[in-house]
Amino acid sequence: MGQDGAGRSHDLRELADATAVRPVVCARDRWCRIWSSGWAASLWAWPCFGYSGNQKVEDVMSTVLTRASRELFARGDDEVFHSLQDLFDHCRREREQSMDRWEMPRRLQPLACPDGLLLNLGLDGAFQMNDWSFGQLCRLAKVNRETVNRVSADTATRIFQETLPRSGKPLQLLTAGDSVRAIHGASYTRLYNSELLEIVQDTAKGFEPAQQGLLGKTGLYCGEQDMFVFLIDPLGWTEIDGEAFAPGFFLWNSEVGRRSVGIETFWFQAVCANHIVWDAVDVTEVSRKHTTNVRSALSDIRHSIRELVARRDARRDHFVSTIRSAMRRTLGDDADAVLNKLAQRGIPRKMAKEAVELASRNGRLTIFSVVDALTRLTGIVRWIGDRTELDQKIGSLLNLAV
Repeated sequence: MGQDGAGRSHDLRELADATAVRPVVCARDRWCRIWSSGWAASLWAWPCFGYSGNQKVEDVMSTVLTRASRELFARGDDEVFHSLQDLFDHCRREREQSMDRWEMPRRLQPLACPDGLLLNLGLDGAFQMNDWSFGQLCRLAKVNRETVNRVSADTATRIFQETLPRSGKPLQLLTAGDSVRAIHGASYTRLYNSELLEIVQDTAKGFEPAQQGLLGKTGLYCGEQDMFVFLIDPLGWTEIDGEAFAPGFFLWNSEVGRRSVGIETFWFQAVCANHIVWDAVDVTEVSRKHTTNVRSALSDIRHSIRELVARRDARRDHFVSTIRSAMRRTLGDDADAVLNKLAQRGIPRKMAKEAVELASRNGRLTIFSVVDALTRLTGIVRWIGDRTELDQKIGSLLNLAV
């Protein structure tokens, strides 16, 4: 089709309006509600893909991804952002306010003060420490932080004075205002969160945060130690081996050495309110440590997102083309011809007659109108096994539109 992401989204919305499909939410268990991407997920809940909220994927090797769920329960309210732009603005401000300082180890002088402990950086003055940088100072001195936390500021100062190294290579300190954010050796190479988010904004067109989860968590997090992003394309539903999937990815980084930098891309079938990603396939992860070559992670992440987008667009183009063809082509010249075609596909005659009657009310007996009518009728079939078998038979009708 040769369209950009906005054009494809417009095509999909046109199809949604034409079919009058509405959102569907299915229960998976008592703690978990399936997310369906509005009309797009409902469209892909057609029987041609045999997909329902309670149905497991059997023909596709799939996995359950819990990375986003772990982040959801680990993050405080002050680390949650409600839009990708808000997160980007925050990370950009942090980068603008941060400064790398290089100091010889002997110039690091802890100072006791009424409010606790400061770190004197020689001519640069004294700085406060946050939880992370204090822990790094303890590791640099090879002392137990719990022990230091139990003593007075004066005693803590003496402990560091006797244990901090006084020689060796320069240390890299990241400061913001009057606070030390991180302390590293010379080999550490920093990547700023805003650098990764610039790539996301440039390449991940159509992707947005997953539905808001439990506790109001959004999948967009950034704290003093690291950043985590969970994005999906709610209009990207497509068929993989006869099942309905949408694309998504996790992105993470730490400016202060808390974790590696990386991305995990995947195609999924459902996301729970606790942000567990169910039935994921084509799962690919790329990660790097913050060493000399870490900047190559930027091109790796850009490539991963572009590859995911390219596969989405190719699959979605095929989907739009198939549905448009199904909306134009008739299944038969008259009702009897359509009933014969449905009988050949193994559709029960009573259901076939009801479907033809429903489709006739909407005009021509197109492939699309007949499939849509059959889909509505299978929704009242009681047993999931019977419904799945019918779904597969009905889905085969769309092959006539290709």
